[in-house]
Amino acid sequence: MIETPVFGASAAAAPHHLASEAGRAVLAEGGNAIEAMVAMAATIAVVYPHMNAIGGDGFWLVHEPGGKGRVHAIEACGPAGALATIERYREMGHDTIPARGPDAAVTVAGAIGGWQTALELSRSLGGRMPLKDLLTNAIAHCDTGYAISDSELRTWPQQVEAAKLAPGFSDFFWPGGEQPKAGARRRPEALGATFKHLADAGLDDFYRGDIGREIGADLAAMGAPVTRQDMAAFKARLVQPLAIQLPGLAVYNVPPPTQGLASLLILGIFEKLGIERAEGFDHHHGLVEATKRAFAIRDRYVTDPAHLQIDPASLLSDAVFAREAAAIDRKRAASWPFKSGDGDTVWMGAIDASGMAVSYIQSIYWEYGSGCILPRTGVNWQNRGVSFSLDKRALNPLAPGRKPFHTLNPAFARFADGRIVSYGAMGGDGQPQFQAQILTRYRFGQNPAAAVDAPRWLFGRSWGAGSLSLKLESRFDPMLLARLAAAGHPVEEYSEAYSDQFGHAGMLVKHPKGHVEATHDPRSDGDARGL
Repeated sequence: MIETPVFGASAAAAPHHLASEAGRAVLAEGGNAIEAMVAMAATIAVVYPHMNAIGGDGFWLVHEPGGKGRVHAIEACGPAGALATIERYREMGHDTIPARGPDAAVTVAGAIGGWQTALELSRSLGGRMPLKDLLTNAIAHCDTGYAISDSELRTWPQQVEAAKLAPGFSDFFWPGGEQPKAGARRRPEALGATFKHLADAGLDDFYRGDIGREIGADLAAMGAPVTRQDMAAFKARLVQPLAIQLPGLAVYNVPPPTQGLASLLILGIFEKLGIERAEGFDHHHGLVEATKRAFAIRDRYVTDPAHLQIDPASLLSDAVFAREAAAIDRKRAASWPFKSGDGDTVWMGAIDASGMAVSYIQSIYWEYGSGCILPRTGVNWQNRGVSFSLDKRALNPLAPGRKPFHTLNPAFARFADGRIVSYGAMGGDGQPQFQAQILTRYRFGQNPAAAVDAPRWLFGRSWGAGSLSLKLESRFDPMLLARLAAAGHPVEEYSEAYSDQFGHAGMLVKHPKGHVEATHDPRSDGDARGL
């Protein structure tokens, strides 16, 4: 049995050990979970740059202290720039938005705005740590350098030639034109200078100060469609989280433009199937089929919240769950036309001694984002705008000021017995699937480390693999694979026991007596640390 690390009062978990250590250090200094997460978010942006950056977006769930504390959601995703029009891309001869280079840098980066809003919430709840203290760890890694992670060393960019042509990509990621070797180190000096300036001037400077001006100038010089004025206009938002009530617990996620709706639909539909134990055919077949039903609803409705055709909360009812569950054949797989959604991201969690808990996602969308490294600031810019369509009739058409569809969705659960759970995963369209697998395993009795460690599957297309199949890690029972195949699932078993294709997940559980179980994924470079 895999044992979960247990801490007396508080913990942090991240996909890189330097980020979890940054969170632990803040908790040790008396900081709260929000403050710990800002320190972690800054550090992970330095040491895991292929997966996330301050040139990307972020989404937060924050649980106030206390067993029945309020849950807040923060939407920190930037809209398309003023020059990001369908006509612009059509005139350039594009049928879709390019995934790499300046034309992929379509949207404003929202992550820093999310930190700012989170710290405002923190202060309203008693947080007092200075921003300088929260950025110290990230700045130190920029100044002294860090070892390039195993994850980065094994991550090959999609559209590699286009990535190598993106301004700044080769100089920063692949000096000399070749991927770094094991043992290589990196010192992102320009990014360090940006963090030092923000530590002095405040996070608002990223949008409306000197840093914002330099970002605007670099984007303009590259020919990206995001302007200085777009940066100055951005603000992250506190929004109402989505929630469902299951027997014995409430589960929370973030609303559109994210796919948090799908994550909750999967759990609600699966609950109506009445399955009572993990790892059998019913468990995995039921989750796969619930995923199909949830994604059909997601793809019909989820868009920029200003353009929603329906209140997403209305889709999270017992009647909808029962209707969708009734459409599932308990013995046969439904056929499915599936739309791919690749992505690379980081999920991190923190819980402090008071019971404040954070579930957080930070991303640049594809691995390495647009590939553009802004020379004045060292910021790696996201390519989240790839999810827009150049068809005006589409659900998510490109338009200036419009927010893109987001795969990002952090999750949180509160049990009736007083346990609070911060959990989540990276992995594009895999995120709702991986969340459902680890939470149902935990509910069926597995401890957090076992639930996160257990073999995972992914339905649909994935990064680097275009096949429309049910992909599984190699540690599943062969008898289960045979039953799934016999039921009509297009089973594709991977050779790896632990593969990045199946996400980096984590889970923290604070118990009523105060102790915290915490774990992060063996598929990542991370861990959990606490007090």
